Parts: sequence; C-alpha cells; structure tokens
Amino acid sequence: MTSPAEPHASAASTGRVVVAGAGGFMGRYLVRRYREAGREVTTVGRSGADVGWGDAAALHAAIDGAALVIGLSGKSVNCRYTPANRAEIMSSRTSTTELLSRAIAAADAPPPLWANASTATIYRHAEDRPMTESEGDIGTGFSVDVARAWEEALFRDELPNTRRVAMRTAIVLGDGGVLATLRMLAKLGLGGAQYDGRWPVSRARVRAGTGHRFAARRGTQRFSWIHIEDAARAIDFIEEHPELDGAVNLSSPNPTNTRGFMRTLRRVLGTPFGPPLPRWVQEIGAVAIRTETELVLKSRWVLPERLEQAGFTYEYPELDPALRDAYAK
Repeated sequence: MTSPAEPHASAASTGRVVVAGAGGFMGRYLVRRYREAGREVTTVGRSGADVGWGDAAALHAAIDGAALVIGLSGKSVNCRYTPANRAEIMSSRTSTTELLSRAIAAADAPPPLWANASTATIYRHAEDRPMTESEGDIGTGFSVDVARAWEEALFRDELPNTRRVAMRTAIVLGDGGVLATLRMLAKLGLGGAQYDGRWPVSRARVRAGTGHRFAARRGTQRFSWIHIEDAARAIDFIEEHPELDGAVNLSSPNPTNTRGFMRTLRRVLGTPFGPPLPRWVQEIGAVAIRTETELVLKSRWVLPERLEQAGFTYEYPELDPALRDAYAK
C-alpha cells in the first residue's frame, strides 16, 4: 500500500493544479497529495484559500494555463433538508461550477481537463442490479435533482479545448468524513445495521422530494464506497487517459450492503456487538443530530464500469483493508 507521506501522483502528471473547494475532506487530501508529488497547487474557496470565489480576476488568472482543474465545492448534505439548507446545497454546487466554467471559457490557455465532483446518489435506489455509466437509471427526488443540476452546470457551456469529467463518487472512506461519526456510534454500541421501515412522510416532504420511502428490508440496502487514495488515484488515471470524459463512477468494484459494511466496521474497530437500528430510532436520532436518514437508507449500488474497462486498478478493492487503513491514519 502507498504511504500518505510518499509522492503519489504519476510522473506523467505535471503542471499546475487548481483545487476548488479545497477546504473539504477530499480537497485537503488532494492538495497535500499533489504538493507532496511536487506539483504546484492553487486553492479556491470561501476562506483560507489562495483565491476567493468573489475575486473573478484572480480566479481567471489561476485557471489560465493550469493543467488540471478539480471542482469539489458544495455545502455538506449532512444536514436537515430545510428549505434554506436545500437552497444552499443546490446553489453552492451550481454557482461555483458556473464560475469555473466562465473562467475556463475566458482563459487564453484553458486547462486540458476539468474534473468536477458529482455523486453516485444520482442513480436510483437500486436493489435489483448495479448502476453503471452505460446502464444506470437516474433516480428522482431532491438529492438527484441536485446531482443533475450540478452536472448540467458542468457540461452546459461550450469549452472545446477542455475535457470534462463528472466524478460520480460513492461514499469516500478516509481519515475524516463519515468514518468519524461511525466510529463514535460503534463505540457507543450503536454500530448495527440501519434497518429501513415504515415512517410517515408529510406532503411537504413529498413535494420537496426529501421524504425517503420504505424500500430495503433488514439492512439489505447496498453500500457503494471507495477509499480516498483510490479516489485520488482515479483522478490521476483520468488525467492520463484522454478517452475518459463525461460521467465516470468513482467507486470500489466490490460494494457491500449495510449489514456487511457495519459488520466489517465493528470487526475493524474491535466492537463486536451492535444491534440493528430500526428506522424509528434513526428518524429520532437524525432530528437530534441534524441530518437525514436518506443518507443511510437509500440503496446505492454502483460499479466503476468505465474505470475498469480503461484498465484502472485499485489499491483498496476490498472493504476490510480499506477501513483498517483509514482508521489507522
């Protein structure tokens, strides 16, 4: 396995990288990784970045002549889907993507690649078969609407000299993110599978597309994931393979289900006991910690068809080693 202290980026990958949304979980990892590999990095963000979103001239200068632009901006979906939060979740993705698109369009030397975040949540709740780029079905609801708008902003403008990739990324496993919360729950004896169940959904939530409908039984909802290092390596791979454009799934080739994921997590953490959590418990807990149950109850079954067909290989294709490495960090 590659140590995080070693340079990671391929020797074939050179030139300046612009990381927009550099203050997030994935952004911080990529910035450190590229700089350790000797590449110049310019960060874009709301605070603490080299370039602020409100400085159009600085953003244009940063992008002009860059080799790679990575867009990761967006408010975390780990919140209650109130009208205000829904509006910010949407606008924080589409508005920043539009700003990047305008800066690339105005560049004298536009970047050859723009890899922008999207999400595997764009696919429907799937228990019958996996979703691939060629045969995946786009879902419905607020989260899917956000993903579609995000990708539409990426591909809307004419940018003939810039290849664009929408990274439909599964749950990312690394030092931070969702694993910190799951470790806390497991240590409290709450590391069991999340069971779906019947729960009243108000008309307002139905209209907003935020009310999860009962589907998977007894923790059988699928759980697609990717180790953060493999997500970063996939971006390297995309940079070196010009045939890859459009939507690309970033996920492990070995998804599991919620029961299997939580069982493996408990084994890695040494907490063997974890009773299943029925939906009513989750709904009450979600209100208490200001999140949504859809994040754990939707069945996300995604396979990285295009990456594998192009020859990408994984450092962490299996869940147990991926979790052990992430928690060891």
